[in-house]
Amino acid sequence: MSAMQSPPQLTDRPALTRQRRRAAQRPALFLHDSIRDELKERLTEVNRRFTAPALVLGQPGPWGDLWAEAFPGARIVADAPMLELEPGAHDLVIHALCLHWADDPLGQIIQCCRALQPDGLFMAALPGGRSLQELRAVLAQAEADLYGALSPRVLPMTDIRDAGALLQRAGLALPVADTSAQRILYADPRRLVADLRGMGEGNALAARRRQPMPRALWDRAMQLYAATHADAEGRLIATAEILFLTGWAPADTQQKPLRPGSAAARLAEALGTRETPLEPVSPPRPRPDGD
Repeated sequence: MSAMQSPPQLTDRPALTRQRRRAAQRPALFLHDSIRDELKERLTEVNRRFTAPALVLGQPGPWGDLWAEAFPGARIVADAPMLELEPGAHDLVIHALCLHWADDPLGQIIQCCRALQPDGLFMAALPGGRSLQELRAVLAQAEADLYGALSPRVLPMTDIRDAGALLQRAGLALPVADTSAQRILYADPRRLVADLRGMGEGNALAARRRQPMPRALWDRAMQLYAATHADAEGRLIATAEILFLTGWAPADTQQKPLRPGSAAARLAEALGTRETPLEPVSPPRPRPDGD
């Protein structure tokens, strides 16, 4: 029998650690700050009182401090491939803007589930597939124009359907996935680069080119950016799409869907309308010989 294969390596973890350390010297916190406030607002709508200390999986340094301020007493744990978690110790686990760097995002969520008490809540926020779509498009076009080939320069990100499927595969109950997108405007493309570096979101792909980006490639990409993704005032548009994932650790007290066919009343009666049976469907005709 062949040995079980590990997930393909997406992230160069040493490179990611180095760029996060550099980012901590001049951090960009505005996106983390906004998403932290959004998750706190969502928690106010949950009919549940959380009593155990929260667990936040996230980027260490100033970003972790930001989450610690919002959730006093929370345990902040770095988003390593193998998480240092205590089984069943928390009733709230938040994966804070780091799941996109995981080689095995399903495994990360499963580890979080094990740290939850029954009926504990898992929440995650991560960049969605439309994030930086403008930058990805112009870099790909510029590289094709100049060199006739492409190389990995921007991290691939998941869409809402795949993200929601991860919750179900991890065994979470009542899974919900939704998305929010915002446009960020930049008068100077160097400011966009500075923000990405300040977030620790530079290119840490394992398959990336190790050489610095050629100046000609950057200049061509910015020409395309200004021509195709600028507003009326010439400011560059950058999309930030955030996926929000929510699921509950299974518990006997949770609501469960009814068994098909177990309804006690007809939908037509509840709506006060007349039920119209469907017309019988004729069986398909056999294909003539020779078709």
